[in-house]
Amino acid sequence: MNKTSDQRPLNFKKSPESDGEIKKRREIKKCIEQSIDQNLSLDVLAKLCLTPYGLVNDHFRRILWPQIAGVDVKSLERAPTLKELQYHPEYNQVVLDVNRSLKRFPPGIPYNQRIALQDQLTVLILRVIQKYPNLRYYQGYHDVAVTFLLVVGEEIAYAIMEKLSTTHFSECMQETMEATQRRLLFIWPVIKSENPELLSLCKSSTVGTLFALPWYLTWFGHSLNSYKSVVRLYDYFLASPIYTPIFLTAAILLYRSNEILKEECDMASVHCLLSTLPENLPFEELLRTSTMLVNKYNLSEIENDVEVLICQEKKLRVAEENMVINRRRQMSRPAKANQIFSIGHWLSKSSTSKSLILTSALSIAVGICVYYYKNQYLAAGIS
Repeated sequence: MNKTSDQRPLNFKKSPESDGEIKKRREIKKCIEQSIDQNLSLDVLAKLCLTPYGLVNDHFRRILWPQIAGVDVKSLERAPTLKELQYHPEYNQVVLDVNRSLKRFPPGIPYNQRIALQDQLTVLILRVIQKYPNLRYYQGYHDVAVTFLLVVGEEIAYAIMEKLSTTHFSECMQETMEATQRRLLFIWPVIKSENPELLSLCKSSTVGTLFALPWYLTWFGHSLNSYKSVVRLYDYFLASPIYTPIFLTAAILLYRSNEILKEECDMASVHCLLSTLPENLPFEELLRTSTMLVNKYNLSEIENDVEVLICQEKKLRVAEENMVINRRRQMSRPAKANQIFSIGHWLSKSSTSKSLILTSALSIAVGICVYYYKNQYLAAGIS
């Protein structure tokens, strides 16, 4: 994942409401006013979250996010103090990550308020992983938690994160990232069906799926610089099936396909292009595409396609490894007398400093290529 220190500050600037946002805001207000105790049915909540502009503003999110997440705001647990959690094994790592997340807080807030928010964020995270010892904290989890903290406050944010950690993010919180890396491979069957040429380029470049890892781990919260875009996506993901971020990732790749296909076909160039999200992506359009893909593709069928992909990659890797072993065996066999004479004769003629440097350089280059090639499979999540 990109280093947090490389993040640009989150832009909290508010823009004037569009006509569509005004209409949606009035619709949500009417739904709430006509409800009993401001409680809406799940069907209504889902429709509001999924349709254009989502929940529009944080006032409505404070009311409706707990409902869509299944949180009872009338039975919230008391938050422990930071001192009570300071001996947790993950305490130091969480504090370190929280201290790096300053750019995700609103600019210009008073120092005391910022420190209080950081302490609340630390407590929130430690509470979850203390309650569920089988869940492992990962870097990026704090990017999700801080978004909920800023919108709904400490106690409700904890209750939401507790729910999501045992559902949407449970796979990401396993002992290893193997399951998450495997899940990211679900991107490729969708791309293969929608744009085979785009898949061919990505596969030829051996780019893997690391570019999308922070998107999946943080619901894009780590990678976007617009607060408005982040909370809009959270509306969408809260009301969607667990693996919807995979389909939004595919939607983004398809939207940028013309740009990607013009890129030089090598891993570094393609990874750099893919991992940097452009400013002002048309998220309402992308969310419509994502929803279409979610409805179009069956997860079981994608799983089967991924199994085939993994088997193919494993066979290719075994073939490469066998080739290297055979070459080593051939090189280790005793050379015949005439071969020794020929090699010695050639060396005697070409053992200038220039030829030795060239030979060494070629050996190093080959070694780097082998190491690089092998690691691309690891980066792609192939075990």
